[in-house]
Amino acid sequence: MSMLTSNRHLKNLVIRATDGEIGTIDQLYFDDQIWAVRYLTVNTTNWLDGRKVLISPLSILQTDWNAGRIDVSLTRKQVENAPGIDTHKPVSRQHEAEYFGYYGYPYYWDGPYMWGPSYFPTAQPPLMSRENALADRIKTQSTDSHLRSTEAVSGYQIDAKDGEIGHVDCFLIDDEAWAIRYLEVATKNWWPGKKVLLSPAWVERVSWEESKVFVAVTREAIQTCPEYLDTVPIDREYENRLYFHYGRPPYWVEEVSHAAAYAAIGR
Repeated sequence: MSMLTSNRHLKNLVIRATDGEIGTIDQLYFDDQIWAVRYLTVNTTNWLDGRKVLISPLSILQTDWNAGRIDVSLTRKQVENAPGIDTHKPVSRQHEAEYFGYYGYPYYWDGPYMWGPSYFPTAQPPLMSRENALADRIKTQSTDSHLRSTEAVSGYQIDAKDGEIGHVDCFLIDDEAWAIRYLEVATKNWWPGKKVLLSPAWVERVSWEESKVFVAVTREAIQTCPEYLDTVPIDREYENRLYFHYGRPPYWVEEVSHAAAYAAIGR
């Protein structure tokens, strides 16, 4: 079973290339439709004049929690010469195609699963040749990659079917699939002190204009769900109780069917 960790615990972890450190994690960019973490935004501090660079989970070799470090299969020179992306603006599919073409990565949007041809970023087939990747860039791509930062969405109001229930406090991330498995919701303005978890699969839509996340569950269901204690590690027993309470299939059972559904709509 993979580990679920808060995006807050990932912040400031060191990113180490094959020939030295690159910088520290600042925030994460996730896909608001499939809820996968597509990029780590890395602050290069004194290197590269402190500019931020994007690192894809496709390059991650291992996460060393004891050392507070993530090792990637890149060189510092590769990162230095990578196409620049303005992290203060929405990331377009064209920018992503250029980025993936530079590294020779297979496009995650060209396959039926969360990471394109596979469920996990570490289970990719051999990298595409750079020529093929560049040729694929001329294909018509969506102008919006639906990428949002965890920092921007933290604090968004959560609206259930019948009204407000609280706000997004942080995100719980699977460190193997690099997927957001849960939104941690603070309900202190409704139930003092209680926190709950909601699956992204129950999110109907995210409104960037209203700074809201709309979920397809009722306030009563949320009020009576198993409480989440951020001081206690999440285990499969707790997850089973959570999904049983809502009467919804868990992500580890339904992953195949969800992947097929995304493929059917051309994601």
